[in-house]
This record gives sequence, C-alpha cells and structure tokens, in this order.
Amino acid sequence: MIKLVCEAPALNRVFLELGPISIYWYGVIIVSGLFLGLFLATKEAERLGLQKDIMVDLVMFAAPIAIVFARIYYVTFEWERYANGPWWKVFAVWEGGIAIHGALIGAVLTTIIYARVKNISFWQLADIAAPSLILAQAIGRWGNFMNQEAHGGPISQSTYESFHQYLPDFIMNQMCIEGIMYHPTFLYESVWNIVVFTLLLLIRKYNPLRGELFLSYLIMYSIGRFFIEGMRTDSLYLFGPIRTAQFVSILLIIGAILIIIYRRKQKNIVRYNDVNKKGKKKRKKKKK
Repeated sequence: MIKLVCEAPALNRVFLELGPISIYWYGVIIVSGLFLGLFLATKEAERLGLQKDIMVDLVMFAAPIAIVFARIYYVTFEWERYANGPWWKVFAVWEGGIAIHGALIGAVLTTIIYARVKNISFWQLADIAAPSLILAQAIGRWGNFMNQEAHGGPISQSTYESFHQYLPDFIMNQMCIEGIMYHPTFLYESVWNIVVFTLLLLIRKYNPLRGELFLSYLIMYSIGRFFIEGMRTDSLYLFGPIRTAQFVSILLIIGAILIIIYRRKQKNIVRYNDVNKKGKKKRKKKKK
C-alpha cells in the first residue's frame, strides 16, 4: 500500500441539483445503460419478427422489479449495517448498494411470468435480452466509479507506475481515496463485460440453439465476476470467508452448463433465428 497526494479532487457525484432534489451520476449512468440496452433489444426483437413493443413492455415490468430485488438481495446480506437504523436507509438506493445477482433474479422471474402471459418462449426473450443485459452492466459499472465504490484493495508501487502510464488521469484521481490508490475493479469488470458482449454477438451470428445465448451470458459473466470479486473490498459474504457473488457465480456456471447439456439432448429445439425466417414469410404474404 502506498500513500499518494491525489492530483485532483474526486468527481462530483451529483449530476444535477433542482432545488432540494439531487440527481446523481449513479442513477443517470444506470438509466443510460438501461435505455441503450432496451434500444438494441427492441431492434433485435423486430428483426426476429416479434411485436415492436414486446421488449419495451417487458422492461417496464422487469426494471423496477429488478431494482427492488437487487436492493433486497443487498440489504439481506448486509443486514447488520441496517439493523440499527435509521429505517429509511434500507430504501436509500441513491447511496449505492444494489446487487446485480438480485436484479438478475428479479428480471428472470418477471420474464418467466411475462412470457407465459404473452404466450412467448422465455428462452427467446432471454436470448434477445442477453447482449443488452451485459452491455447495460458494462455501462452501469461506471456508476460505481462515480461513487468511488466496488473497487479493489490498495495497489503496490510497481502497479501504480504501470497504471499511471496507461490509465487516464480521471480514473487515477477517482481511485485515489484519502491518499490511497485502489484497484479499479469497476473498470476490470466493465472491460470484461464488453468482451462478453462482443462474444455474444459473434455466437448469435452462428444461430445457436434457443436459450444458449442467455446461458452463455450467464457462464461468461460469472467467470469474470468470480475472479474480479476476489479483488474487491466491499464483497457481500455468505458465511465465513465465502463471498456471496463468487458462490452464486459458481452455481450459475454449473447450472447453465447442465441446462445446455440437458437441452441439447431434447428433440426439435428451435434455433435462435428460426423465428426470423417465419417473420420474413409473413411480411412477404402481407405485401402480396
């Protein structure tokens, strides 16, 4: 651990102040990632011949439910922090403290119910959403950056010199907290998520079996999260030294692989683009 004189003050966490109301960068960045992901998912759903507003309607239900589940998940594993009050801190999402695994649970449950109501394949919706989810996560990590949270432990002198050579000053300054430079694990995960996003787009081009794009997202994201989580200083713990995110990541990797193996043994499983062909045929008939 090395002590530093931070070259510049930390960035202001507040994006905009409207009288007594403060809008934080954290929320702005999260919402920006959500809208970009929704835009991409909507375009893909249209390409596959689905209704134009199918993904918009899904997100209207899934987004708030995911946030609630993300907060419940976080507060559950950090209960000692909130047990003695004040009670309203439990709802103070603007101060940070939401867990992506909780959000994922809420989003998946909502999508399952939504798919049944709309009589649409859950796997189809999940496949369409997968690249958008990981892209939104990549963008969302910069909200952690603005809050100076989700970082790793202190860096060594040699690591500092290497970072100073390659990382821009605004990242270096923001990761310099009270004179100590920390690993920018938010950046590691953001970069990994961009890699996963790119790989998912490549996998999609090869027309995988329906469901495998979403399951590949779970596997690849969880691999990166497992290793990056081990570097963080703000981890939630299941029991003893067992970090919750690492434990859940292992479960997701094993579960997703087993589901892929099981589904590949089934007969007549459609592929990702099969609906696309039907959609084109329908449009041609309408033109006639």
